[in-house]
Amino acid sequence: MEIIELGLPGVFKVKSKIEIDNRGAFREWFKSSSFLQKAGQPFIPAQANLSFSSKNTLRGIHYSLVEVGQAKWVTCASGRVLDLVIDLRVGSPTFGEHLLLNLESNSGDSIFIPVGFGHAFLALEDNTCITYLLSSEYSPKFEHEISPLDTSLNIGWPPVDFIFSEKDLNAPSFEMQRIANKLPRFNHQE
Repeated sequence: MEIIELGLPGVFKVKSKIEIDNRGAFREWFKSSSFLQKAGQPFIPAQANLSFSSKNTLRGIHYSLVEVGQAKWVTCASGRVLDLVIDLRVGSPTFGEHLLLNLESNSGDSIFIPVGFGHAFLALEDNTCITYLLSSEYSPKFEHEISPLDTSLNIGWPPVDFIFSEKDLNAPSFEMQRIANKLPRFNHQE
């Protein structure tokens, strides 16, 4: 595995080799010891999710305020997505900054999203499947969202007719969540 820190601290792209032969393909997409060794931090999954999406489905921006925090390991198992990672940690030097990344099933890439960051993605193909490994279990009362179309964030989504969930369609703005004290805090020891 090749593990590369991206333009936001603690956000990593993980490149794994895809073995292809006459039977099909095999990919080792997560190995905790390799991540600890190369990124210098542990990631221990507590929950695993699959998300299936139609083309132009926009999911997020989602984040959790559970006390232990929630990091994510995101992999595109089929199809393609434009993936968004945004620093939501109030007081962080990169507060409000984001990355847009292409993830596709045949690339061998995964993204590690640290605690305090938000996540969203746009499905670029029908039958797109995203896998998430989460460092803490889903807890509805601590889960929050921000509108992925909030113009103050300057996200460069392509101009398409988005498909939304009701929750994401009605999500508050970044500023509304900041004012409501519903954003994670930056830990200066990070």
